[in-house]
Formats: sequence, structure tokens, C-alpha cells
Amino acid sequence: MLVSYKWLNDYLPVTEDPIKLADQISRTGIETEEVFLREKGMKKIVVGHVLESVPHPNSDHLHICQVDVGDTEPYQIVCGAPNVAAGQYVIVALPGSWIAGHTKIKKSKMRGEVSMGMICALQEIGFPEAVVPKAYANGIYVFNEPHTPGESVFPLLGMDDPVLNLDITPNRADTLGMHGSAWEIGAMLNEKPHFKEPHAVENGDEITTLLKAAVPDQADAPSYYLRLVQNVQVKESPQWLQVRLWNAGIRPINNIVDITNYVMLEYGQPLHAFDYDKLARKEIVVRHARQGEQLTTLDGNDHDLVPDDIVITDGETPIALAGVMGGLSTEVTEGTHTVVFEAAVFPPTPIRKTAQRYNLRSEASSRFEKGTNHADVLPALTHAAQLAEEIADAKTAKGILSPTAMQVLPVIVDISIDRINHVLGTQLSVNMVRDIFDRLGFDVQEADGLFTVSVPPRRWDISIEADLIEEVARLYGYDNLPSTLPEATTTVAKFTPIQQLIRYSKRTLLAAGLNQAISYALVNEHEVTQYVQTNSVPTQIDWPMTKDHVALRQSLIPGLMDDLAYNIAHSVKNVALFEQGRVFLKDDAATVRPNEVEYLAGLVSGDWQSRAWDTATQPADFYLVKGMVDELLSPLRLSAAVRYVATDRHPEMHPGRTADIFLGDALLGFVGEVHPAQTAAIHAADTFIFQLNLDLLLNAAKTPLQAIPAPKYPAVTRDIALQLPEDVTNAQVLAIIHDQAGAFLEDVQLFDVYKGDKLPAGTQSLAYTLTFRNPEDTLTEEQVNAAFKQVSDALVSDLHAEIR
Repeated sequence: MLVSYKWLNDYLPVTEDPIKLADQISRTGIETEEVFLREKGMKKIVVGHVLESVPHPNSDHLHICQVDVGDTEPYQIVCGAPNVAAGQYVIVALPGSWIAGHTKIKKSKMRGEVSMGMICALQEIGFPEAVVPKAYANGIYVFNEPHTPGESVFPLLGMDDPVLNLDITPNRADTLGMHGSAWEIGAMLNEKPHFKEPHAVENGDEITTLLKAAVPDQADAPSYYLRLVQNVQVKESPQWLQVRLWNAGIRPINNIVDITNYVMLEYGQPLHAFDYDKLARKEIVVRHARQGEQLTTLDGNDHDLVPDDIVITDGETPIALAGVMGGLSTEVTEGTHTVVFEAAVFPPTPIRKTAQRYNLRSEASSRFEKGTNHADVLPALTHAAQLAEEIADAKTAKGILSPTAMQVLPVIVDISIDRINHVLGTQLSVNMVRDIFDRLGFDVQEADGLFTVSVPPRRWDISIEADLIEEVARLYGYDNLPSTLPEATTTVAKFTPIQQLIRYSKRTLLAAGLNQAISYALVNEHEVTQYVQTNSVPTQIDWPMTKDHVALRQSLIPGLMDDLAYNIAHSVKNVALFEQGRVFLKDDAATVRPNEVEYLAGLVSGDWQSRAWDTATQPADFYLVKGMVDELLSPLRLSAAVRYVATDRHPEMHPGRTADIFLGDALLGFVGEVHPAQTAAIHAADTFIFQLNLDLLLNAAKTPLQAIPAPKYPAVTRDIALQLPEDVTNAQVLAIIHDQAGAFLEDVQLFDVYKGDKLPAGTQSLAYTLTFRNPEDTLTEEQVNAAFKQVSDALVSDLHAEIR
């Protein structure tokens, strides 16, 4: 927000040096980026009156001008501007002057003719292109009012007016208008601003005989007001109005459009002006756009509207995007004679989304999306009509159309002096706090240290006691607050169960030799459906920043695969990574917010063990990664058994080398080899991954840790070699052994696996060591043999095993 120092003085006396004032504003919470003065570094630039302009005899585009600059004799100046003409009052840089860019102007000759200075465009004396009126964008600037030749142009063009550039945060949108800025600076300087009450004469026709208005759904415009002005003379705005606009960074257009921008800068309330004669039905209706409707906005661009857009219509056809930009069809031009002024309250979210959808960030949309002072809607509209009477010779129609009008009331907040001092660590008195609230313009009642504060609608950012405490701290001065330690009950900090599980998982995998990776939670449309552990509907982002970040991830593996591809692209072939993070799962598309589930995933690609003088190269394989999972799960003392079940349900995984991991009957995750087509696409070696649901692990039943004494009695082992059908799994064999071996079975280890041409086709050989021990006595040969025979018989009968 660009705040004019002189404009500010219209509302309150400000004598502080602008630089010091900017520093004070920054120290109260609104950063002031800079204070700039357009005349800085320039001198000897005056008003000139062009007495004569004739073509240069040696040029087809230059003119020789005789210009009165307040001296005894006119100055001859050669000018190349196409719009220079006799009778104009222009900007003249005299010989010896300095203009923008630290350029010195000297007496010179141009094509053989003496030129005593330069007739200037606004850009040449420091004005940015964006604020120069279009009529003068390609030529010199011409004053629209007579001035004294030789008079300095700096005060006439507002170049002697210091402008404060306030960096307004979204919560302080109340200062996006001069009234709000005046209240803020006045509170800081202990001065109350004074504003003139707007008044329109209303000597035109009855507005109800000229125009109708409707807002079928009040949510689209909780407050909506219209005024109509007749007999309008559309022309260039007076100099004072142009100066205030371009010092605020806005280009003057014509007096009617400039009025809407001026009032917006004044009140922080955006307005819009429609050409009444271009309203086909002499009616204005606010509604949502219909699918397929189109609108050409004032910038000349065509837009295909969607039902989420709120539009202003002439009863049937859209003529403006509400709160964003008007339509070209009802633009105010020099031929306009009757104008409809609109002032409204529009809901912030739809306005923000519409502006973003069509890339139409405007001064109006910026204010509506942050909030406006609902109490100023009608005063701002009335002031626009008053200005139209004053500078456009208009007559204001009698009455105001208002299909919706919300009740605007102050917010009442109670707070005690003890609470304020407790939070700030101060010893402020009741009178000091009451004075701060009074400086802010808040009505306050106090009894026994309890304040009842009435916050006016212009400060819609204040609603709770913490907001009032912040206001006290700002105006008392952050640098005046004492350094104190907060008084609070000490709470012993500890990790939550899920934090403990996450930290244990990370330590285990780091100890296993994996490196931690952190990937984006947003993925592209292809990745969002890959490596998904359970059935889920993707959560799409409404406004994705890029095509690679359009949906929330449902698995951690795509991120690890991207990391693998990055490493391979940088010639790192052997990669071992893990990631812990959240995935986002939804049961159906109608669900708005997905479930956030903590996952853990790992990836190993290439060689796990590099070759050394005493060690052969060891490539990663399925059993390596499965062993990492076992090592991770075994200390958790899970009550239910962990089972690995071969699966081919993951299209991104190798169908013969992938297993789902079950904890009891619940799917815990999966482990296996990535499909060769996936690894070939990124030129990776064989890659093995796993993924686990940590939330499921956290909530799973655990077996309490119980200490037992060291065994007193010896163990007895028995080996058994089995010839089995090839489709029998190790898990099936172990299940039968544990079920049949009795209470003295202590351990079972698979120590040999053989598949080859020495066995019948379709069979395999598995060999196990069974360890038996009785913790209370020495086992007898008969007890071990009996248990061993029971196991052997069960394997033969249930699995068709052949004991070798």
C-alpha cells in the first residue's frame, strides 16, 4: 500500500519526518519497505507554455517550439513528441537541469536549430510507465489546467509528496485504504483522524424508475448497493485526482473510473461503474455463472466461465466478474452519459479462486479476498456519487437500490488488566491500557480492572482477547516490553507412542546401512496410483503448482523410485534408502479430507556389498530386504504372527518375487522386487523394496517383555530333510512343526534349500534343525523321539513330504 504523506495530512496532522515516521510504523508491526520522493535528484524542471509550434525545416518529425518558461524571452526548444502543440502547458527541463536517470539537460543544437532545454514526458521525470495516462504514453504530458510559466512542476505533479510503501500482511487488510492507514498512524502518534461525512445531493430521477436489482442468494453478495448518476460528462480527471492516483501506483483513465479507484484507495472499499445505457434490460442480478457462459473483461480477454464464479449480469448476460473485473460490454467511455455505481460485500474465497482461475489479480480482488470494512460500503458509494457531482457535472438519482444489506455490529471482547500484564510481563496501569484502546478508536468500559472493549467493524481482524493483547503490545512498544521468563506449569516432555515407533524404525534402518530420504508429498497423476498398498481414491489438488504435483501420495515408493532415478542419473548405481512419512488415503471420492497414515518404506538397488580383497560382490536380493523387515519387526514383540504371502496383485512389482506381509489377518505391507520394466525405464539394476503401515504396528497387540532365567538343562537337536512339492512354502512347513512338536520345541532353523535336476521335476528339498529343551528337567530320548515322530508324520500326511 502506497501511502501519500500529504493525503494523510487531510485526516490528521502529521509533522513527523517521513523517514522517522516509516521507522515508527515498522516498529508497531507494519513493515515500511521504503519512503520515496519522485523529485529527489532532479532540479530546474518547470511549467512551460507553448506559444508556437512549427515543423522543423530539416526533419519530418521534429517541431520547433517557442515556450514561455517565466523568463523575459521565450525559450526555443526542439521537441520530437507527436502531440506537442501551441497553447499547451507542459513540463520543461531547463538547461542545466537534471531529470530521471541522473541525466543532465544542456543547451544544444538539433538538426541545426538551437534547443534551450527539453519538453518532457512523465516517464522522463521518473514516473513508471504503469501510471502514465494512456493519452500521454507515447508523447509529452500536457496539463489540463493553466499554470504559471516558470513554476516548479514538483508540487503540481505530486513529486514533492513523500510516499510510504507499507508492506501490508493479510491480517491487516484494514490498512489497504487511507482511512485505515490514518487510524493506524494516528493511534501511533496519539492523534485521532477526522473524516468528512460524504453527501450526495440526489437531484436526479427516482432510481427505482430507472433500474432494478436482485441477489437471489444472499451468500453471493451479503451487502449489495447501487447508485445511479445522470448527465455525466466523462473527461480527464482534475490534476489533484490524477496526482493521488499515480502516487498510489494507479493509472488515471477518466474521471468516472478514477473516482472508483480513488474511493477504493480512500476507504479500502472497491467500487465498479457500469454504463447504464449499455444495460440491455436495465436490471442487475448477482448470481453464479452458468456452464458455458462467456465474458470479455476490461482487459480485452475472453473467459469461459464456470459455475463457481460469481457474476454480475444485466438480468441474463454476465457483464462483470464480481469483485474481480468488469466486463468490456458495459465499460465507461467518453460517450457514457449515465453511470451505475456498485459497492458490495463479496465472499472472499470465491473471489480469490476466480481471480486465480483467470489470472486476474486486481486491486479489487486483492481487497475482497482479504476482507473489507462492511460498515464503509454505503459511505464509499455515496462519496463516489458526490465526486461525480463535483468533477463530472452529474446529477445523482434519488434513492439507493439495495437487494441485500447485512447488519454490521461491533465485536465485544472482554479482557482484564491482569491478563494483559501476565501475557506481556508488564505492569501496565488501567489508565495506560484504556488510553491505548482509546487511541485505536475502540469504545471501552472498565470496572475493577475488567475491560469491555467494543471493536468497530473497520478492525475485523480483532475478535478474541489475544488480538487485544497484541494491540496493547504494539502501541506500548515491543522494544519497551521487559525481558521475563514465562510463568507456567512445567510438563515433563516425552515422545508419543507413534513418535517412539518412528524413531525406533529410523534407528534400525540407519543401523542396517540405509540412508534416509525425504520426498514430496505431492506426486503426478501416474505416480499416485503406483505401489498402492490398499484400495484408495486419489486426493487431487484443486490448484496444482505444476503437473508433477497434482495429487497427494498414496505410497512412499514413488518418491524413493524418483530418488533412485536421480542417483542413477548422477552415476550412483548402488542405492540404499528409506523414507518415513504420511500417505493420504480415501475410501471414496465423496470424502473431502483423506486419512493421514504413517508409513515406512525402504529401497535397495544394485550391490549391497562391494567387492574387496577378501569379499566377493553381493548384489541385493529379496531375502536381504525381507531380513531387514524381520529385523525391524522382531523386537516389537507382536502378539499376532507375521506372515509372508506370495502375491501378484501389484502391477509395478515382479509377480514371482513379491509377498504381502500380514500381521495376523491384517495387511501390514508388502516386500519384493520391482518389476524389471520399471527398473529398465530408469536404467537401474535389480531393485528391492518394502513398505509397512506404522499406524497398524502401533495399534497391534504386543506381548509383554518377560525375563526368564538362563537354561539349566541341555538342548537336544534333530535334523530333518524333506522332499516336498515345489509349491509348498517354508511358512507351511514351520506352521506344522510348531503345531505338532509339543511344548519342548525351542527353535526351528531352515539350513538348506535345494532345487535341481537331482530331484524329481516339480519338487524341492528343505532341511531343518529342530531344537528341543525342557526348562525344568533333562529331556529323555523317548520324549524327543516321540515329538520328532509326531512332526514327521504330520509333514508326510499334510504336505505329502518324503523324509530323506
